[in-house]
Amino acid sequence: MDKEEKDKCCCGLVSDVEGRIKERSDDEKKKLVNRLNRIEGQIRGVKNMLETDAYCTDILIQVSAISAALNSFNKELLARHIRTCVATDIREGRDDSMEDLLKTIQKLMK
Repeated sequence: MDKEEKDKCCCGLVSDVEGRIKERSDDEKKKLVNRLNRIEGQIRGVKNMLETDAYCTDILIQVSAISAALNSFNKELLARHIRTCVATDIREGRDDSMEDLLKTIQKLMK
């Protein structure tokens, strides 16, 4: 396997300077961005609660909802990554993708 072939994966080209990329469909991007926009709105809401002196437990409950939304986003993105990038890499004999996945999961579970 030559260098150019080694640097390719289902996520796009691996570059020492720019990092890895993943081409996503417009629909996938739209869904993920919509989720992030909702989370961003929730964060603005918590900021507003602080500015208007909302009760502590009310803020904590909203922050917990934000954490759950971020976890849900991560689960969706991780599932897509496993079904596409990791599965393709393994089928094509690039077992280092499994190590990368394990490291990612360890970071997510901190």
